[in-house]
Amino acid sequence: MKKVITYGTYDLLHYGHIALLERAKKLGDYLIVGVTSDSYDQERGKLNVSQSTLERVEAIKATGLADMVIVEEYEGQKISDIIKYDVDIFAIGSDWVGKFDYLNEYCKVVYLERTKGVSSTELRAASNPIICCGIKGMTGISERFFNECAYVSGLEVNCAMPTEGVERQGWSSESKVPICTNTDEFYSSINAVALFEPIDRHFDSIIEALNHNCHVLCAGPIFMNELQAKQAFDLAREKELVIFGAVKSLYFPAFEHLLLLIASGHIGDVKSIDVSCSQVPEWFDSAKMMPSEGALYDWGDLATMPIVKILGTDIRDIDYFTYKENDVDLFTQCNIRYEDAVAVFKLGLGIKTEGDMVVTGTKGYLYVSSPWWLTDYFEVRYEDLRKTRKEFYRYAGEGFRYEALEFVRTINSGSLFHRLHSETEMICEAKIIGAYAEQGY
Repeated sequence: MKKVITYGTYDLLHYGHIALLERAKKLGDYLIVGVTSDSYDQERGKLNVSQSTLERVEAIKATGLADMVIVEEYEGQKISDIIKYDVDIFAIGSDWVGKFDYLNEYCKVVYLERTKGVSSTELRAASNPIICCGIKGMTGISERFFNECAYVSGLEVNCAMPTEGVERQGWSSESKVPICTNTDEFYSSINAVALFEPIDRHFDSIIEALNHNCHVLCAGPIFMNELQAKQAFDLAREKELVIFGAVKSLYFPAFEHLLLLIASGHIGDVKSIDVSCSQVPEWFDSAKMMPSEGALYDWGDLATMPIVKILGTDIRDIDYFTYKENDVDLFTQCNIRYEDAVAVFKLGLGIKTEGDMVVTGTKGYLYVSSPWWLTDYFEVRYEDLRKTRKEFYRYAGEGFRYEALEFVRTINSGSLFHRLHSETEMICEAKIIGAYAEQGY
């Protein structure tokens, strides 16, 4: 029996996929089809897949062409599968010519001509209109966000505009996107806005965008207090528009798996969370900074997000301590008390701390090493160290593509909020941030 194996994502299965499978089937007597898993697609930076692994596997089975369907879960699995299933021929589309020649050592490699005129990308674009986005606030971070939008289907950045009165941090991408100089020009060709401005500009810019009927992605902290959050969400709900918190760490594969492990009881009931974030940038000079550029307003979105996601929104008490220089907070610690749990975050700007995260439970704890907000690895630890689990979930690029993709998915779903970041959670995070000013800092 001559065995043939082929691999693919097979998102929104179409006649091009089927034609390729038919050609592969004719090469032998037994066809094995490998379907990429959701996690493997995300690790490779393929973020525009519409259907789940199960849906794509079932679609392949329904064709009747595959004698066996397997799931591809990691890089290097192809060699393992070829040996395991005693494969004679590896078949793949002609757009991969040369890419898999190394497999000739294990079996014959055949590149099959693809069917022209149809693709999953085109089908996705047909089912969901392109979201035309403008970037407001031309900073180094917004340029990096812009560069990663190229990896996200269904999202186009049409223009950018610097924030009035804020020094523009020269975009090298300037030639690639039109630069607008006034509000009317900026909003003339977009239906979504990505905000990368100082926190004291967020509320006004969000209201402005909503009144121009644009969905909003905003780099956090989004709001300076709970009242601002409630007013903005009321307007968004009235206009049926999305306000999306751009906390990219939340949408990383590793962090979502971390949340799932906690929810499934692997470390028992969570009783404490310790979060630290800090940096000592080369440009740091407190004498040249505004109060809105301090440690809390720089890191507050990252620090509050895991606490609220894991322990919830029913907070009993918030207590701040801060150290300032030139009216800019260089170090802030916040103690948050729940009915049966506590959380602490420590933030430094110009002052360095560890940058890790520890989630303590009644059965064990999770340790995320520094910098925890860029994690692709964490450990589940127990009293018996032999039971320690090490979890690896890679992310692609700088991670901005994940939040951009989820922004697009939220808009296309018709929901006003992402499943991982609800209105209630974002209002609670704004409440924690607002307590800083309420306590006189």
